[in-house]
Amino acid sequence: MFPKLRFKEFDGDWSAVSLLEISTLITKGTTPKQFIEGNINFLKIEAINQNGFDLSKCQTISDEINNKELKRSILMEGDILFAIAGATIGKNAIVQKELLPANTNQALAIIRLKENYSKVFISKVLNSPLMEKYIDINISTGAQPNLNLQQIGSFSFALPNLEEQTKIAFFLSAVDEKIRQLKQKHELLSQYKQGMMQKLFSQQIRFKADDGSEFEEWASEKISKVFTNKSKSFNPLLNESLPCIELEHLSQNTGQILGIVNSSDQQSTKNLFEPNSVLYGKLRPYLRKFAKPQFKGVCSSEIWVLTGLKISNDYLFQFVQSEQFTELTNIQSGSKMPRADWNVIADAEIEFPCLEEQTKIANFLSAIDQKINVVSGQIEQAKTWKKGLLQQMFV
Repeated sequence: MFPKLRFKEFDGDWSAVSLLEISTLITKGTTPKQFIEGNINFLKIEAINQNGFDLSKCQTISDEINNKELKRSILMEGDILFAIAGATIGKNAIVQKELLPANTNQALAIIRLKENYSKVFISKVLNSPLMEKYIDINISTGAQPNLNLQQIGSFSFALPNLEEQTKIAFFLSAVDEKIRQLKQKHELLSQYKQGMMQKLFSQQIRFKADDGSEFEEWASEKISKVFTNKSKSFNPLLNESLPCIELEHLSQNTGQILGIVNSSDQQSTKNLFEPNSVLYGKLRPYLRKFAKPQFKGVCSSEIWVLTGLKISNDYLFQFVQSEQFTELTNIQSGSKMPRADWNVIADAEIEFPCLEEQTKIANFLSAIDQKINVVSGQIEQAKTWKKGLLQQMFV
């Protein structure tokens, strides 16, 4: 037994093993009867991230609770914590020395390997499509999906010798590091854009005209005079079939359209939009869901169809992404209301620049968007490549 993809310096079969066979301990933690803060880190599922654990999302417990009530689940360096309950089942991370002393709860299985097995390799196996398939087959689908410890111990896979384990683990760790760097670059670009938007729309930074002269002062008018919510009713049962965008098709904060359905398949009345219209989710949990499709279509009634009157749609698309607009919708409609109220917001006053400065602002921010989109594509390509590697490197 050996994988489809393998480093050329290795040959020979891999051995079929179960997780229980190569472990000295497979157990789980316990939630203490009460939390008494102390110097012991109490690790939870939500603290697991791509770098290991985020201690800011953990609690602490006292020495007494750790050494008495939770003695069975005192963690050691190199333990693998594997999520066995909840929506993130299968998530795992290795306990590093700097996290100790530490303990955990019953939502995480503690896998302590025998010597001469690569902890990183086994962690990669537990993150592989092989484990995903095992979870799908064995998962309990009650009020909360879960795997029991016996199922964890029974998970079987093929294992090479330690040298090959180490080589594979090092290679996949390098792939993960590349993905981490791309995500960090994406985050930094996104933060840079948010910072520039804050300064541009508050006029802390101003562009100059092509001849070097200052632009005129920004005008101030009611929103209803600057851009409009042009929601025209469209009955999918009576009109031609068009692409239809529902609220869940608008991604949070990115401007991307995640999917499209056919309007003829929809029963409720929709809003018609023209190409280059700015779509904005008005439900409170979905504020900052927006898009600017380049085609004619229809959308859910929970989406505003915004069109510029004294500002361009390109500028409007950037403005609705700003903290200024988010704050304005919160102030005008009330942050606790389930949805933003256009009739209220339309009466609020905003400042806006002349068309030439609008163009410079929109082009500047769009250029950052393009860089963010390139990095997003690189992240997805790297993830897809990694998934393909995992499918071929583990059996």
